[in-house]
Amino acid sequence: MADIAIRTRGLTKTYGDIEAVIDLDLEVSQGQVFGLLGHNGAGKTTTVTMLTTLLEPTSGAIEVAGADALRSPDEVRRALGYLPENVQFYDNLTAMENLRFFAHLSGVQRPDDRIREVLAYLDFTGFEDRRLGAFSKGMRQRIGIAQAILHSPAVLFLDEPTSGLDPEGVHQLREVIVGLNRDLGMTIFMNTHLLSEVTKTCTSIGILRQGRLVFQDTLEATRASFPDNASLEDIYLSFVPAVGA
Repeated sequence: MADIAIRTRGLTKTYGDIEAVIDLDLEVSQGQVFGLLGHNGAGKTTTVTMLTTLLEPTSGAIEVAGADALRSPDEVRRALGYLPENVQFYDNLTAMENLRFFAHLSGVQRPDDRIREVLAYLDFTGFEDRRLGAFSKGMRQRIGIAQAILHSPAVLFLDEPTSGLDPEGVHQLREVIVGLNRDLGMTIFMNTHLLSEVTKTCTSIGILRQGRLVFQDTLEATRASFPDNASLEDIYLSFVPAVGA
């Protein structure tokens, strides 16, 4: 059996009477690219912020890379990288200065060497001395991924990573995600509502509906289990009906 990179048991988050995530039992094996699907408001971002220790759950348990997120949050933080939907940088600083700051926070040794290594891997050399305020959305996402992997995390979390990108930016980011998994063996957990990205990047999926996990399996097994469905969209809508349906 494959080692488990991410595991939750009974994970729940409530805000007063609002149940954002309900009794979530989830397992993601090491080396997977896992796509968490769901409509806006389904609980995807709340789930990721709990898994990355940025939000305390109301109840339940979380393990990331073998560490207990509630008892040993610092150990979990060292093991993960995180790219939020709207990554925040210091726009008046250069790419190198921004990444040097994040490298310091992560305790990266020989930060300038590591930054250049990561930027070369991401095919983004030549932009080190440009200020972030002049970067496009796609360029900022590339720097966002750079900061997330500077410390060589075992697990990378991406929250709606293609949001706001043009088609070229989406394609480039897709290649980065596949490459990080293929070349570095990184487990990747990606929130998205774009089925097209799931089919091109993910090896397994889960579907959230109103805070509950209603389906999880590998992408290959999912298609085999629904032979009468013409596409992943049909499968998805069988679990999460279209708005207004």
